[in-house]
Amino acid sequence: MSASDQVDVADAAALLAAASDVTLLAHVNPDADALGSALALGLALQRRGATVRVSFGYPAEIPASLRSLDSAGLFVPATDVPPRSDLLVALDTGSVDRLGPLGDRVAAAPVSLVVDHHVSNTRYGSHNLVDDRAEATAVIVARLLDALAVEIDEPIARCLYAGVATDTVSFRFAKPETHRLAARLLEAGVDGAALIRGLMDSHPFAWLGMLAAVLGAARLEPDAAQGLGFVHAIVRQTDSAGVRSEEVESVIDVVRSTAEAEVAAVLKETPTGDWTVSLRAVGRLDVRSVAVRFGGGGHRLAAGFTGRGTADEVIAGIRDALATAPAAT
Repeated sequence: MSASDQVDVADAAALLAAASDVTLLAHVNPDADALGSALALGLALQRRGATVRVSFGYPAEIPASLRSLDSAGLFVPATDVPPRSDLLVALDTGSVDRLGPLGDRVAAAPVSLVVDHHVSNTRYGSHNLVDDRAEATAVIVARLLDALAVEIDEPIARCLYAGVATDTVSFRFAKPETHRLAARLLEAGVDGAALIRGLMDSHPFAWLGMLAAVLGAARLEPDAAQGLGFVHAIVRQTDSAGVRSEEVESVIDVVRSTAEAEVAAVLKETPTGDWTVSLRAVGRLDVRSVAVRFGGGGHRLAAGFTGRGTADEVIAGIRDALATAPAAT
């Protein structure tokens, strides 16, 4: 894509306002920012009279912790997404590969709009609204809703708040203007405490057993990551049996709390024997550079990729990449 394919908020809003049939896609295994952004924008477009559907490549259903966001029943499973829509919108998705089995819908759509905040975004849409300075895609969607003159009421605000709160780690990394957006969303009626508890602070009892097994085998390498410390843990299929995907995804938030480590990694075994890898940094090293080296992407302090080989081989690759990782400036 050329630089001219990068659009501003007003141009992106004009595309959305003109569309009568819209498919909004989040990335596979959606998080609160991806799905919340898609649902917030979907609610707004539905109110404007458009036919709207929201989906993602997998799993087949909305993760349990995110189901409260779909107040209007906009979600359809991937198998029900039509092969072609007037407008295809991909949200919080850095590359077409991250759409999984729905990636082919991008090329099939006469117009495609990518809305994202990842610095590694490949600009794969016919139009791209990418702002890597935004802490969450939901922040960009809020700007779009204002440009569309859509009222941000409680159902929309709930979706946006979920995305902003989780991507800023409960506002630890939020700019002043993002706190102002959060205040606006709370004023619209969002119960922030209850929402965050459901998203981040509530797990089934089985999570404790899985966490005990995984953390018991975690390893700390104080001299790795340029002497700043590297901690890593592995979630094998046997560990995660009977546990929801969001519980597995939450392991990185526990591992990253290790005081002696600048960088944390969690390897999650897939049914095919590959590994989905989550990387986090405290603030001194750029883990996005590590993820990109292995075909992934993300942000300076939070990134990921798909690893192949044994767990030891994947960890060795991360360790080597961290040895030359740039500073997170």
